[in-house]
Amino acid sequence: MGRILAIDFGRRRCGIAATDSLRIVASGIATVATAQLNNFVKNYCEREGVDFIVVGEPRDMHGDPSESVRYLRPAIARLQKEMPEMKIISFDERFTSVLAHRAMLDGGLPKMARRDKALVDEMSATIILNDFLGSRLYRESNL
Repeated sequence: MGRILAIDFGRRRCGIAATDSLRIVASGIATVATAQLNNFVKNYCEREGVDFIVVGEPRDMHGDPSESVRYLRPAIARLQKEMPEMKIISFDERFTSVLAHRAMLDGGLPKMARRDKALVDEMSATIILNDFLGSRLYRESNL
C-alpha cells in the first residue's frame, strides 16, 4: 500500500499533504508555487511511492463547482499528461480554508503566523486528505 497525496490548488501556490505509507495519518508536507507543482509532485511520487492523488475541488454552497474550477481543470490536465499512469481524484474542498484558520486559532498560533497563506494552504490540503480518508468514497473503493 502506498501513500496518498493531496493538493489544495491555488492560482499562485498549492498546499500539499500526504499520508504515511499505511494511510493512517495525513500530514502537511509543503506549499509550492503553482508553476512548480508538476515537478514537485512528480519527484515526490517517484521518491515516496504514491498510489494516487486527491485534488480539492472548489464548490459553492449548493455543491456546484465554483468559478475557480476553470483554473483547476487545466492544471489537473497538465499534471495528468505529465503523469499518465497516476490516478487523480477530485474531492469536495468546501470550507477547508475556514477550518484551517479555525485550527490555527484553536492551536494558539500567533496572529502573524495565522496570516501566513502558505501555512493555510498546507493545512487545507491536510484537511482535504483527512476528509477523503474518512469519506464513503474512500472506504467503499478499492483504492
